[in-house]
Amino acid sequence: MTDKKTVIMDSAAMGKTLSRLAHEIVERRGDEPGLAIVGIKTRGAYIAARLADKVSELAGKKIERGYLGITLYRDDLSQQSEQPLMHSTEVDFDVQGRTIILADDVLYTGRTVRCALDALIDLGRPARIELAVLVDRGHRELPIRADYAGKNIPTAKSELVRVRMKECDGADEVVVERK
Repeated sequence: MTDKKTVIMDSAAMGKTLSRLAHEIVERRGDEPGLAIVGIKTRGAYIAARLADKVSELAGKKIERGYLGITLYRDDLSQQSEQPLMHSTEVDFDVQGRTIILADDVLYTGRTVRCALDALIDLGRPARIELAVLVDRGHRELPIRADYAGKNIPTAKSELVRVRMKECDGADEVVVERK
């Protein structure tokens, strides 16, 4: 069997999608003091950085950003045969009482977001947490939804959605791979 892949977003489409997400965030939350964007490592961190830059530009104020490493919060560590890769958490501001936009690349079962919520709440008690994702592919196992979704892509559970980003992969694109 051969793998088949379909490009869902190229670099230009990804840039437009992130710009639209930033506009939506500014429309809803741009006037709030203490707004911050926190990404889930790895690719969610790059999405958070890009969103924070765009929101800062649109809102005319600095938007703080941070990054969460959630490996130790995962509920599937005992099921992994290899040593998990540990990512550090870098949140250099107090989350207490703030509106936090949690950013990730793909929303699937909701388990990664649940881990990120636990990690974020361990840092303090935000006033509000909202979720921004580049791609929502469905198949939720937990009652979690995105407040800001770049693109909804109906997928089969057997398919993979891969987000590639310049910062770590050398190019920007979103592909769906089928076996």
